[in-house]
Amino acid sequence: MNDTEDKIKVAYKESKNIYDDVLTANSFWSKAYNKFAWGMKDEDYVLTLLSFIPNDFDGKMLDVPVGTAVFTTNKYKTIKNADITALDYSTDMLSQAEKRFEHMGISNIKCVQGDVSNLPFEADNFDMVLSMNGFHAFPNKENAFKETARVLKKGGIFCGCFYISGERKTTDFIVNKFLMPKGWFTPPFYTKDEVSQILNKLYTKVEVYNIKSIVYFRCVK
Repeated sequence: MNDTEDKIKVAYKESKNIYDDVLTANSFWSKAYNKFAWGMKDEDYVLTLLSFIPNDFDGKMLDVPVGTAVFTTNKYKTIKNADITALDYSTDMLSQAEKRFEHMGISNIKCVQGDVSNLPFEADNFDMVLSMNGFHAFPNKENAFKETARVLKKGGIFCGCFYISGERKTTDFIVNKFLMPKGWFTPPFYTKDEVSQILNKLYTKVEVYNIKSIVYFRCVK
């Protein structure tokens, strides 16, 4: 483990008790933070992103990073015939996700600790890959893009979301002055055009959207 990877693991371990609250904005302070830092609510893009997963999906899916599964659990409860692998680098996040799945009675998910830049799966293995709020934290983004494409079957769907730079000055300032030094975000940070260029080199069909500083996408291999 290098220094950057160690810093990321420590950062997410220290934030595990506030992670869900910040993402879902359930408290007054987290609502105020989201409004100031991001200028929006996560629901503004999460519902659209999750709609990319068919309600009758029954194939193999990789969720990387699964985080605490705060946004995906309800969706996963509806696709009971899917074979889902949930991977995260942080064992603390993974443990919370496992507890959430168990509490919700979801049994078709296998949790795996691993590195997105070196996925422990064969090529052409999954029908869908989902990556929510991960790429802005991944230290080796180039390999992460290549690996998520490698393990996806031809005709499979890759969808996800993450922070992009150049869309909102306040957000860029907070990321660079606070979130990056904490280890929660790791440079380099892409613009929307750069994300589109990367995805178009790997996939046959690419749809890229953004709401302020969050890009979300749906691609077909």
